[in-house]
Amino acid sequence: MKGRVEAQRIYLCLRSFYCFEGLVVIKRVFFSLILSFSVCAIAFAQETVITGKVTDAASGDPIPFVNVVFKGTSVGMTTDFDGKFKIKSLSLLKSDSIVASYIGYKPRSKKFKRGVTQVINFQLQEDVTNLQEVVIKSGENPAFPIMRKIIDNKSINDKRRLSGYEHDTYSKMEIDADNISEKLREKKVMKKIAQVLDSLDRIAGEDGKPILPLYISESVSKIYYRDNPSLKKELIQKNKVNGVMGEGYSDLLSQVIGPSMQDYNFYSNWLNFGQKAFVSPIADGWRAYYDYELLDSAELGGHFCYRLDFFPKSEQALAFSGTMWITKDEYAIKQIDATMGSTANINFIEKIKIQHEYEKVAGGAWLPSKSRVLIDVGELTSNSAGLLAKFYTSNRNFVVNKPKPTSFFDTAIEKAEDANLEEEEKVWDTLRHEPLTKTEQNVYQMIDTIKNIPIVRSYIDAIRLVVNGYYTSGKLDWGPYLAAIAWNNHEGFRLQAGFRTNIKFSRKWVLGGRLAYGFHDQQFKYQAFVTKILDRKRWSTFTLRARYDLNRLGLDEDLITDFPVFLFASRWGQYNKSFYYHEYRATFERELFKGFTQRVALRQFNFDPIYNFEYYTKPSDIATSPTSSTFQASEVFFESRYARDQVFIQNGNNRIGLESKRWPVFTLRYTHGFRSSFGDFNYDKIRLNINKRVKMGPLGNGYINLTGEQIFGRLPYPLLNMPLGNQSPVYSPVNFNLLRFGEFATDQYIALQYRQNFEGLFLNNMPMLQKLKWRLLATANVLVGGLKQSNQDVIVPPSPSLSERELKEYNKFRTFALDPEKPYIELGYGVENIFKFLRVDFIHRLSYLDLPNNPRSFGVLFTIQLKL
Repeated sequence: MKGRVEAQRIYLCLRSFYCFEGLVVIKRVFFSLILSFSVCAIAFAQETVITGKVTDAASGDPIPFVNVVFKGTSVGMTTDFDGKFKIKSLSLLKSDSIVASYIGYKPRSKKFKRGVTQVINFQLQEDVTNLQEVVIKSGENPAFPIMRKIIDNKSINDKRRLSGYEHDTYSKMEIDADNISEKLREKKVMKKIAQVLDSLDRIAGEDGKPILPLYISESVSKIYYRDNPSLKKELIQKNKVNGVMGEGYSDLLSQVIGPSMQDYNFYSNWLNFGQKAFVSPIADGWRAYYDYELLDSAELGGHFCYRLDFFPKSEQALAFSGTMWITKDEYAIKQIDATMGSTANINFIEKIKIQHEYEKVAGGAWLPSKSRVLIDVGELTSNSAGLLAKFYTSNRNFVVNKPKPTSFFDTAIEKAEDANLEEEEKVWDTLRHEPLTKTEQNVYQMIDTIKNIPIVRSYIDAIRLVVNGYYTSGKLDWGPYLAAIAWNNHEGFRLQAGFRTNIKFSRKWVLGGRLAYGFHDQQFKYQAFVTKILDRKRWSTFTLRARYDLNRLGLDEDLITDFPVFLFASRWGQYNKSFYYHEYRATFERELFKGFTQRVALRQFNFDPIYNFEYYTKPSDIATSPTSSTFQASEVFFESRYARDQVFIQNGNNRIGLESKRWPVFTLRYTHGFRSSFGDFNYDKIRLNINKRVKMGPLGNGYINLTGEQIFGRLPYPLLNMPLGNQSPVYSPVNFNLLRFGEFATDQYIALQYRQNFEGLFLNNMPMLQKLKWRLLATANVLVGGLKQSNQDVIVPPSPSLSERELKEYNKFRTFALDPEKPYIELGYGVENIFKFLRVDFIHRLSYLDLPNNPRSFGVLFTIQLKL
């Protein structure tokens, strides 16, 4: 029995062994089959490789940071700074589409072919309704610790920490007309270029909108910067420009919107765009303006980075939305894509997009290696087109902490003598940091075709007339058109024609003249001048001018040349105190060093009033002194002007000064009048003016104009200071707007004129008004001064025999002395940006209301202005 049991045990063990062995064999065969199948499958499978580029459908510009993935999976990548991507996967992947998505754009998906290498490009449409909402959960936002680290390291990563830097720059600019509607295409001028338009649909890509090229330029420059003092210079080495407005305007544009003007530093608290200030997403007060989300992390250019998306807390705020990648080690910006949309309180602009890619340089700071700026200007009317301005900048060969001497920066923008010489295309191929796209290569030819169409040239001439005030015909500019016609009570209707030569006539000589005729006084008036441009690099000119005309008492046209609308308005209406004058002037002007300009002028003029005016020619002995109503004067003045950071550009034979950024502008003038055969008086005048814009961040901008003057000598009041009044309905920032012309005379004074533009500070938060984008403003004008009794005694008083009516008429237009203990004060408030161009001011006069001339105590003034 025992043996039988043992035999069964052995049998079972053997059976189990053989069964196990069989299972193992079966498993081996099974896995061998699977392995063989897998090897065969892999052998027959091919990779799916997709490369492409993602661009904006409206502009054609590349979009960085776009997520491109296989649909239904997490396999994919984000586009680089140039919008390019490359993704790959086995063809066994179940997905048959790839999806491109990014904040502010509608996502797109496209089919792909499995197992092959292919190119798929995306054109994304902007999604204006897809507003990001940040969900606040319990606990601290995970983006906030990163933001605090960014702020802590700003001073280390900011390029302004360097004592100086320089780099090679290649820049490319293009301006196009976009949003060309079918209705606009029916216009006569558009039909003439329909053939060109039909070939332009491809500029923005297959899904994009047609764009009409107007301007393109390329330049190769050297950019220099130094700190303490903060100075910057652009040396343009090569420049290639083409535009429908012609060579002169194209050259001006290349200076105004060149790479040195497109320097937006996000490490600053505020980024200036014209006179607007946008708050940076990494400003010190970031939590007051933005919401943030920490969405991703990835390696970019060898740096592990966090992805932070940011959104303005207020739609109307001058703030950005977008994405930035922050390095983990330095907490520096590696890449940023920031967009300001149409909801912000800014005019005419639908969108501003700024993209930067940064590179760490010696010294620890980060400098932009690539920059892209897009400005989308909306249509003014339903029948007009918009404008699209695109700027691309590439920087290389950084040199840091080797600043040039301050004298090197005397000229902010300088062009090499051979900068505009035409070069072969193969030469430009060696200068460009990146090749032109096929579309950009065709733009030069497209612009030549468009601007040579006759009806287009007519429209261009009309635009030049509006912008420049002159009509250009060959070597002559005819105008200015604003002065062509006027009416006042002395001249009646006044017609005027004028001309000046332009740069086509000469780069060294400018000739010009004007001729006017009044149909009531039946007199011709004239002006003739000649200017010799002695030096363009260190701007130097010599001008001779002769003039005969009619003017208002107290209206100094030299002070209002920058306000053509007011100058135009001052030619109309009632001239209560006016005079004819001859004037001869010789002026020499030279920029001695950066920001410092010296002017010397010799002037002779006479005064022939057409109102009741008499003065004592020998006021020391009034009893025996003869009287006169006319006089002549000869004077020489020396004027020094210092604008430390003002940038000047050249437009043909004209030099234009842009607004100073940080520092005030000082102007000091000394005038000496001398008695001679052509002058009746000896006198001296010293005048100082200080002008500055004060940037106040969320409070807007303040504008200060402070002037003081002291006059030595015994003079009739037409030779003294007469505060500039305003009898027109047009507001002017340099006038005392409720003063009558010639109402006061002073021989010593201090005048303060202040304007505060609050932008959208208050009205942005009012639901019923915020969509109107109105902006509040405030003004204050204060004048403190006096008139010595000795100068008051020069004027012959009214005759005691005047009747009450005649005395009242005399006082109506009398010139009064300012009381040194009683300031003249005007305060005002108003609204600007009504219909985007109208400004309304409400002005209150608070002093000198009891004068016998019944002065205005309140006024409503208007002006037309085009402001962002």
